[in-house]
Amino acid sequence: GCLDRNGMARPCGCGRDRRAVPAILMVDRPRCSGRSAGEDMSAVRRLGVACAVAAFALDQGSKAIVVASPALAAGVEVLPFFNLVRGQNSGVTFGMFGGAPWWVLALLALAIVAALSVWLWRAQNRLVAAALGLLIGGALGNVLDRLRHGAVTDFLDFYLGAYHWPAFNLADVAVVSGVALLLLDGFRAPQEQRQGEPEEG
Repeated sequence: GCLDRNGMARPCGCGRDRRAVPAILMVDRPRCSGRSAGEDMSAVRRLGVACAVAAFALDQGSKAIVVASPALAAGVEVLPFFNLVRGQNSGVTFGMFGGAPWWVLALLALAIVAALSVWLWRAQNRLVAAALGLLIGGALGNVLDRLRHGAVTDFLDFYLGAYHWPAFNLADVAVVSGVALLLLDGFRAPQEQRQGEPEEG
């Protein structure tokens, strides 16, 4: 604990009840933190790695099934707004930058994965670790496709009438989910900081 000017022990800035109590009555307790800084770092990293492995495995497993299914070359209607159809995408997520050489996109993705891995190593809460793991696993799934085929295998085709959303795969789902979780963490942080501030008066 911390000592006030009268020599009385008090909590160190993480609780709303800041009334001083005798030092002899204070017991050791974990330090509080507004942003999960007290979580065990190794457990946080393991969660991120697990999410990366799961995203990569699901992506590659689903693509292996799609590539081995001749019927998906012509497309299979699953729902009135959803088809399974095998396609090759030379661009990035949702077909962007389709004109760029595959090796340029692969090198760019690997550089991003390296940066995300450093971020994951330093992550201090589970939400960020899970988000980074999904991003890393999804990116690596598409990188492997480029190294093997020069393009990415897509097969999820959502549409409305004559309009079709660009086909995508589970790696793209992992990447978008990871970005969404990072945004959620960004919105959550200011709220936790405000809740941790002492009340005036």
